[in-house]
Amino acid sequence: MAIKKPGWVPTTTGAEKARITAFARAAGSRTGLPLDEDYRSLWKWSVDDPQEFWALVWDYFGLPERPAGGPVLVGDRMPDVAWFPGAELNFAAEVLQRRQADAVAVVTIDERFVPVELTWGELRRQVASVAATLRELGVTRGDRVVGYLPNGVEAVVALLATASLGAVWSLCGLDYAADAAVARLSQLDPAVLIAGATYVNAGRLIDRGADVEKLRASLPSLRATITLDGQAGTLAWDSAAGTADAPFEPVPVSFDHPLWVLFSSGTTGRPKGIVHGHGGVTLESRKIGGLHLNLRAGDRVFWHTTPSWMMWNFLVGTLLLGTTIVCFEGNPGHPDTGTLWRLAEQLDLTLLGTSPAYLAACRKNDTGPAGRRFGSLTTVGVTGSTFPADLQSWLSCQLGPHVQVASMSGGTDVCTAFAGPAPNVQARAGELSAPCLGVALDCYDDRGRPVRDEVGELVVRAPMPSMPLGFWDDHGKRRFRAAYFEHFPGVWRHGDWVTITGRGSVVIHGRSDATLNRHGIRMGSADITDPVESLPQVAEALVIGVEEGNGGYYMPMFVRLAEGYQLDQQLIDEIRATIRTRTSPRHVPDEIIAVPGIPHTRTGKKLEVPLKRLFRGEDAESVLDPASVDDPGLVAWYSRFASGRRAHVDGIHE
Repeated sequence: MAIKKPGWVPTTTGAEKARITAFARAAGSRTGLPLDEDYRSLWKWSVDDPQEFWALVWDYFGLPERPAGGPVLVGDRMPDVAWFPGAELNFAAEVLQRRQADAVAVVTIDERFVPVELTWGELRRQVASVAATLRELGVTRGDRVVGYLPNGVEAVVALLATASLGAVWSLCGLDYAADAAVARLSQLDPAVLIAGATYVNAGRLIDRGADVEKLRASLPSLRATITLDGQAGTLAWDSAAGTADAPFEPVPVSFDHPLWVLFSSGTTGRPKGIVHGHGGVTLESRKIGGLHLNLRAGDRVFWHTTPSWMMWNFLVGTLLLGTTIVCFEGNPGHPDTGTLWRLAEQLDLTLLGTSPAYLAACRKNDTGPAGRRFGSLTTVGVTGSTFPADLQSWLSCQLGPHVQVASMSGGTDVCTAFAGPAPNVQARAGELSAPCLGVALDCYDDRGRPVRDEVGELVVRAPMPSMPLGFWDDHGKRRFRAAYFEHFPGVWRHGDWVTITGRGSVVIHGRSDATLNRHGIRMGSADITDPVESLPQVAEALVIGVEEGNGGYYMPMFVRLAEGYQLDQQLIDEIRATIRTRTSPRHVPDEIIAVPGIPHTRTGKKLEVPLKRLFRGEDAESVLDPASVDDPGLVAWYSRFASGRRAHVDGIHE
């Protein structure tokens, strides 16, 4: 693999002042090892001695007293392990303790760009009030409280109030219609629903009042509903959150007590409820935010996300570091794709988080950050899909050398990153700087052997505190074990194709179940679509590989063209030449097809695997849940195309 020139290099002063450097020195003092010499040494110690590493993370960030002499980790073969047995804490208590009452905790803003600030003192008061209301409604430890809410402060308050009682939280954003919300939240038999009826998108006020009523009717376990606008037959939010003097009384819970349930995309069946615990989220959020993103109290943090995506939970988790978080309700492309950069300017953000799809739109529309005046911006975080090298280089040039482009990759499964940035590690375009501390990341071939500078499966060889407690309603953890530990027993297999370079950086190639295996050579789908999407004529591309009868292998590419372009022979030739020269001549598609759109999950991931199954002949209803797709009509288009393709192939072979 050719060595790429670094796109961002930490300064000596910046690395010296970074929190990770102070942490490395604390680790060196505790162990007597030279752990502050470089990141690689610190990472190796963190995975070789997880007991000492996670104990230091606990102590360094001031978590509550734990049993003297008690173990950090019991068991070493996943998933049968336990973290910090006997220790007690509460996520909400950790968020709200030792905060300056008049400092700003949460900023909410929508497309009108009129920010509303909430102080730490007011946040604590509202959390205490809503917790008291829930307690009066009979909510207690282990009960479920669910939200159907816009991306505003109410969702943050509701989560913290629920967590403070030891109850379990789950949330769907209003971008989900009622059926999609029911498919998720009904699994939990919730005691209370907290709902909003409207949200803003692309200059329009969207009314979800009918969806709220349908959701209420579909949740027979409900004892009460709290609504932001006080709908008839419900308790008004202003009343629930309006008590001035309710005491804040968080309930101490065990490290592995359920905190929230996050749901998988649901594109391949019933959405899986992924359960995370108070301790794992609290510990990991402080590690990733404090050591990898270098966040401190008072920093302003924004990640463009919906409440339905794990990055919303990730954002809220940074409150544990005393940051000010920004919740944006709206479309980042309205009125144009420069919206998030304007937001970063106006709110003086420290960290702005976004996705490759948004950045690609900025590049195509010439609405990048170059020329803007960012007073405090130090980091632009990027996650959600593969991040093409040329797009990362473009962003680095736009931002200049003083802003780190922090590419990260993880998952809803762990609510954090497996690999990503560090303030003292340089970044190269197309690569993630390093495995994260405490993550025993590796790359395995088909036989379970570690490989370097080759494509293989992303695996994690040792437990992490934020790995799920399990799936909801999965007695005996049968589905949980099958999902992660069946392929390589005792080792977490995540389902991504990666390369770990000889330098220790990580390259993500896409989902391993969407791998293209043509002529016996495997290739990640992103390796093929990324160069094509860099062409100005192509807005988006998707490629799949389908094994057909008689040993055939069909590899079509679908392209959504940029406005004003047509798929003529000249463009087809240019696409083929781009793939041939920038990726591989063996992976030039059989066909290039113009399509009305590329379907995605509601969190923005392309539906590669479900479409592959359609082309194999599976029925659309068994392949995916239409409610989990951003545009269900597109699935019908691909289903018709796949049927026509199969009829054509069957006719040839008859």
